[in-house]
Amino acid sequence: MSASSNDQTPSLAERLRARINHDGPISFRDWMQAALYDERDGYYCRPDRIPQGRAGDYRTAPETSPLFGATFAHYFSKLFADLVFELGSPPRWTIFEAGAAGGEFAHGVLKGFKTDYPEVFSATSYVIDEISPAARRRTAERLSEFSGHVTFQRFAEIDNRANAGVVFSNELIDAFAVHRVIVRDGKLKELYVGLGRNEFVWVEREPDQAVAEYCRRVDLRLSEGQIAEINLEAETFIARAAELFERGYLVIVDYGAERNELLDSPDRFAGTLRSFHRHHLVDNVLASPGEQDLTTTVDWTQIMEVGRRAGLRAIRLERLDHFLMIEGLIEELHKISRQRMDEVEALRLSTSARELIMPNGLAASFQILVLEKCP
Repeated sequence: MSASSNDQTPSLAERLRARINHDGPISFRDWMQAALYDERDGYYCRPDRIPQGRAGDYRTAPETSPLFGATFAHYFSKLFADLVFELGSPPRWTIFEAGAAGGEFAHGVLKGFKTDYPEVFSATSYVIDEISPAARRRTAERLSEFSGHVTFQRFAEIDNRANAGVVFSNELIDAFAVHRVIVRDGKLKELYVGLGRNEFVWVEREPDQAVAEYCRRVDLRLSEGQIAEINLEAETFIARAAELFERGYLVIVDYGAERNELLDSPDRFAGTLRSFHRHHLVDNVLASPGEQDLTTTVDWTQIMEVGRRAGLRAIRLERLDHFLMIEGLIEELHKISRQRMDEVEALRLSTSARELIMPNGLAASFQILVLEKCP
């Protein structure tokens, strides 16, 4: 039962209908923003919903296995050593995580630092930007043992730039609200959301100015009837992330493809917008706002282009399972397995490792992009 049904206030769907009745069709970006991030009834903000895990609508790598965070602790320790060498100054750095969900990744990294890299642990400040109050509470509880190293702050509100650091996000950019465009009769149109008979429907309008400018800038060319998503929020995020430190790295884990793959694939002719509920694909993405997850495929070409404009250089783009193997997941498995654990725990850990490194496992569907900032 949602919060709105408890106090008899209008549901999110009712409020969106009222807005459209009053103002006319709204951009899909505004509709998706409300569906996912409305303060009361948005999918990621509702206090009665934990979207990840078996009871939710999707699983993430950090919650699948503690080996994910442990492997990144090892990788981050190498980045830390590189920064100390380059800066030639006493080591202090900040890890900024955007969208920490339940704090599984942060816990894995900080635990790995404390156990295996104490000099990195003592130098680390961990800043978390999480929009959901419920998720912040869960994360704070999970990270209580590291409370002296962890703070919560929205990135947009950070005034002081760190000397050195890492910005990390996992399955964040694919959940940013997007605009959608289509070519109709040879002309670019934007897909808005209007009202039909008791349901939300697609309406074609002239594109928003910022959307049209983006399409001109990247020379977007679509076939008749082809749909594409325009993720302007991603550009804002990358530009802001680059401002958070003088020297460091932006590390992004997400589901994506380069632009030519997105536009040339017949399977993506209608775009990449998807909706999930209880781990099942939902046909009608406009049904039940606030009740189901919405996601799109990240355009890695766009991210790298924005990064270059912000002074970031792409140094790695590869499949996540390959990255985890290269950066020592198997070694972490053996290390943790040598600790005191019963047979059930050992089997569970081994099974979770396979989920992250097998060709048909969870991590095989994701990529990692690493961008470097050098003054």
